[in-house]
Amino acid sequence: MPISPALQAVLDASAAAGVPPISEQPLAEARAGAMNFAALGAGPREELFGVDDRQIPGPGGLIPVRVYTPVDTEDALPGVVYLHGGGWAIMGIETHDWICRRLAKEAGAVVVSVEYRLAPEHPFPAPLDDCYDATKWVVEHAAELGIDAARVAVAGDSAGGNLSAAVALRARAAGGPPLVAQVLVYPVTDASFDTPSYAENGKGYLLEADSMRWFWDQYLGPDGDPDDAYASVLRAADLSGLPPALVITAEYDPLRDEGEAYARRLDGFDVPTTLVRYDGVVHGFLGMREIVPEADEAMARIAGFLNQAFASG
Repeated sequence: MPISPALQAVLDASAAAGVPPISEQPLAEARAGAMNFAALGAGPREELFGVDDRQIPGPGGLIPVRVYTPVDTEDALPGVVYLHGGGWAIMGIETHDWICRRLAKEAGAVVVSVEYRLAPEHPFPAPLDDCYDATKWVVEHAAELGIDAARVAVAGDSAGGNLSAAVALRARAAGGPPLVAQVLVYPVTDASFDTPSYAENGKGYLLEADSMRWFWDQYLGPDGDPDDAYASVLRAADLSGLPPALVITAEYDPLRDEGEAYARRLDGFDVPTTLVRYDGVVHGFLGMREIVPEADEAMARIAGFLNQAFASG
């Protein structure tokens, strides 16, 4: 289906601005630009009972996290560890603040957003190590966070979807922490660039093929292995025993096909998997609440999926 006029206007304005691709920008400039762009479509921030910044121990030092508590209650709530997108190299807690607030409110869950270390200063597996350790910490400290340790899910978008899938894989291999669900929003799943969606959507739709190649170069560094199953999760030999998954993709996204391929592989290993493609939108649409109605629709679907998983957990 065609892109909505409001979204097309954003694409046209972006093209007219003549901003160089991320791969040609100084890293600090790219990170600042990501913050500005994230604010473009965010809309008003949800008011919650508590929003608290903390620092927790990690493998490379303290990891900043932000804890979103939706309501004042003595009952333990379900928990969601949220891992932000941004190609493992840009974005963070602030760019995804409104998404986490909305998720906490709609899912009725305590959301813990993780400010993992970024590449290229900290290439693979450092971001994954932080995300896995943070997930373990949330489960181990569930009581003090007001979380039911038996009802914890992991969720993320783009590179955060990749990290969420990898955390689920690592948790299975390590025998914990237990996870009741994984939400993967337009996830990166493979370090190859040869799918039809890369050919169809690799230029002109915000996330471009050249930018993804640059992101992978930053993440893997000079010594990283693109075949490593914790990086290219689509290449994992065995996906059995993973938690139920919701995989969301966007029609005009170079990552569309690899996300859908991962959903099919999960399903092939008998992992309960729901795959939803949103037509007429681009990569990053979940953060475009003020631009496309699909952002609200996707958030409601995520909340519904999580509520079902929490009820079964």
